[in-house]
Amino acid sequence: MKLKLARSAGFCYGVRRAVELAQACGEKGEPCVMLGSIIHNQDVIAQLERQGLRVVERPEDVPEGCQVIIRSHGEGRAVYQVLKERGARILDATCPNVKRIHEIVSKAEEQGRQVVIIGTPDHPEVVAIAGWCSNAVVIPGEEALEQWLTQEPGRRELPLTFVSQTTSTQKIWEGCLKKAKKECTNAEFFDTICGATSKRQNEAYQLARQCGMMVVIGDRKSSNTRRLAELCGEVCPDVRLIERAADLDLSRMPQAEMLGITAGASTPGWIIKEVYDKMSDEIMEIEKSFEEMLEESIKTLNNGDKVTGTVVDITPTEVQVELGIKYPGYIPLSELSDDPSVKPEDLVKVGDEIETYVMLVSDRDCLVKLSKKRLDMVKGWEEIEAAKDNETVMEGFVTEDNKGGVVVSVKGIRVFVPASQTGLPREAPMSELLKKKVRLIITEVNRARRRVVGSISRVTRAERAAAAEKVWAEIEDGKRYTGTVKSLTSYGAFVDIGGVDGMVHISELSWSRIKHPSEVVKVGDTVEVYVISADKEKKKISLGMKDHSQDPWTVFTSTYQVGDVANVRIVKLMTFGAFAEVVPGVDGLIHISQIADHRIEKPGDVLAEGDKVDVKITDVDMENKKISLSIRALLETSAPAEAEEEPAAQEESVAEESQAED
Repeated sequence: MKLKLARSAGFCYGVRRAVELAQACGEKGEPCVMLGSIIHNQDVIAQLERQGLRVVERPEDVPEGCQVIIRSHGEGRAVYQVLKERGARILDATCPNVKRIHEIVSKAEEQGRQVVIIGTPDHPEVVAIAGWCSNAVVIPGEEALEQWLTQEPGRRELPLTFVSQTTSTQKIWEGCLKKAKKECTNAEFFDTICGATSKRQNEAYQLARQCGMMVVIGDRKSSNTRRLAELCGEVCPDVRLIERAADLDLSRMPQAEMLGITAGASTPGWIIKEVYDKMSDEIMEIEKSFEEMLEESIKTLNNGDKVTGTVVDITPTEVQVELGIKYPGYIPLSELSDDPSVKPEDLVKVGDEIETYVMLVSDRDCLVKLSKKRLDMVKGWEEIEAAKDNETVMEGFVTEDNKGGVVVSVKGIRVFVPASQTGLPREAPMSELLKKKVRLIITEVNRARRRVVGSISRVTRAERAAAAEKVWAEIEDGKRYTGTVKSLTSYGAFVDIGGVDGMVHISELSWSRIKHPSEVVKVGDTVEVYVISADKEKKKISLGMKDHSQDPWTVFTSTYQVGDVANVRIVKLMTFGAFAEVVPGVDGLIHISQIADHRIEKPGDVLAEGDKVDVKITDVDMENKKISLSIRALLETSAPAEAEEEPAAQEESVAEESQAED
């Protein structure tokens, strides 16, 4: 007969953290109370009480100014407020996974959403979660969810936010999830079951399938212990839930090839050992000594160690990693990748095995801070050195800038790029490159001094030269390109069409009459151009932007004829008259004699460039493409009408006076 202990049996890191925090206070002899039992285990609570710590059930019972430990289950917002008012010094041992749920429900309430907690209504963790919002509904399972939804039909359309008690089972959560997704039209779901809980439950279930008897150790009041027993009972014929070794009756040992042991998250190692030792005395073959397994579960790490773990959860700010030790590990987003815009889920998935570097082991917080980026950096030095020898182009992100240049992170290595090698103009600030992905060549490596120098401009020049060669090989009149405006002059705009600059003359920018290219384009604009001519020997390209598929004169003649009235824009004043744009690319002349219905000295007395006025088209010279316009013709047309209206008005006035006399 074999005896096997589940690897993840016993304290989870949240409970371990709370207990160790309490033990540290007891050792210091400082006045301290526990707000509620910090662990579902009376033996541990009694041990802490012997060290001088006592349990109080209400925040109002905490002595003023005293230290108080918040248990791993957490507390509601109102409890913190009461403790603050009493001047208590809070030692917060709330499990990080539970803290995350507090943040989720608090945010949901701010957004006007109804919070639904899947869990046991009177469980301390659930009560605490509900204390971070004012409208929480607690649902123990799928049937209760169905009942709640049918009580008021409108609930199916409510904006619902579902979270789970961390120690609930995946079976309960997935049943509720399936029901809610089917019936609720505006719901969001957060699977907040603790990764350690899921792992413990899965390991216990798989072990129970192999065993003729399964012993589950833990307090009968503990929710996660009862769930372990329920899961084991689904696949094992003999499941015994006990609190300590004395509760185990070995007179009824089954005839089986294997017996299994697991323990709830609130069961300390010494109780597991007592049970294990008692059972091992009755069994001939033991898979591993308890000491070996316990050592594996609490093995320590040191800063600088390389460790391999399993991704158990991903949040917007970090990746949580199960390391198979007493502390969980986490990788901050800043230590996952050089790319500041990357999302964790794009790099890793839950269940992935990941190799990392230990940055910090915090016994106070019961956490291990990890870095994937720093481990990659070790490998990065080899790649950097090879890249220099082979002149390989590498990619990185600009992380710092100063007057002397920029720092680029390549494979976790800091690469300095002097200002002269950034490819930026002299007057441009280095900050333009900050947080951008760049391509560069490594020009110098000194590993002993941890110095690496690179050049962005060498890559840019090489790529531009290759692009230019391709352009010159394929260029021909009429070919169209999408380009970028690089600079402006008084006579035109220079456009980069892919490694080669061509010039668009001011006359080719627009059919309209313009004084400067900036009226049409600005530096940095993306424009569509076509080749007017290309001189491969002199390396000069003339480009155009005007659409020649539509002749402006044809547009004019198909739109207007002699006698029509048009609204035109004054584009130029001369001594003899004013030129006005009728349609883009077609101007007409308003002779000085046609500007007003009276004599004027010069056009500027009446008109200014940019004015928009109504004119009458008085003549069109089709052969020479000339147009005569007149403002005066419109003024003279309106004068007789006004003259006719005046006598009529006088007659009405006489009639009114006559009526008044009568």
